[in-house]
Amino acid sequence: MAEGELPAVLILDIGGTHGVLEDLAALLKKHFHLITMKEFLGNKEEMRKKIKSVFVFECRLTIDCELLESLPNLEVIANSGVGVDHLDLKMILSFGVKVTNNPHVVVDPTADTGMALMLASARRLVEGNVLNFLGPSYFFGITHFCCNNLSETIFGM
Repeated sequence: MAEGELPAVLILDIGGTHGVLEDLAALLKKHFHLITMKEFLGNKEEMRKKIKSVFVFECRLTIDCELLESLPNLEVIANSGVGVDHLDLKMILSFGVKVTNNPHVVVDPTADTGMALMLASARRLVEGNVLNFLGPSYFFGITHFCCNNLSETIFGM
């Protein structure tokens, strides 16, 4: 890597259904030279020595022995998610490559979603919403909301 050159990071793609979100790619481009898998495969010989990192976004980009063998200067695989079950850690570590992840990144949103779903279920909000759109002949009144008393309930997360 020449002085002033950004470190190269391999990603699957930018945008689309399987690529890194465009806003995230814009942020990454401030610090890294992003190389898509298509670019890498189109010019493997030139790109292979430049790539220092692989960014795995939403478990997309298969990390296999062939890929690791083709990246002699790879130092780290950065996983954007919480778990690493989709990665063969033993194989990756045998190449001397480190693996990172974000273990607590979605803890609060997951808890919030769980609470919202429990409250929506207890108060029959989805059912009420459906009845609301069926028209005035269907009544969804206060008795529908008050069937389940939550005041003495303990929720565990």
